[in-house]
Amino acid sequence: MKVTSDIYDRLTEILRDVFDNDDVVASPELTAEDVDGWDSLGNIRLFLTIEKKFGVGFSTAEMSSLRCVGELVDAISRKVSGK
Repeated sequence: MKVTSDIYDRLTEILRDVFDNDDVVASPELTAEDVDGWDSLGNIRLFLTIEKKFGVGFSTAEMSSLRCVGELVDAISRKVSGK
């Protein structure tokens, strides 16, 4: 789906910027454990950037329930489509 690939592309840019690592690529199986600096503070910075760039909001419960980038992409997709 085109929308999903666009989200992955945008997330790759966001991840690279937030974690200052040009080698990071957003993929469905990517987790915080795979990225240097993606700790609790990094997670807050990441979600603040995602919320700003995509125009969506996440509750603390939503943020903590997402286990991988694939689940994050699904959540963003639902929010931007209004479902």
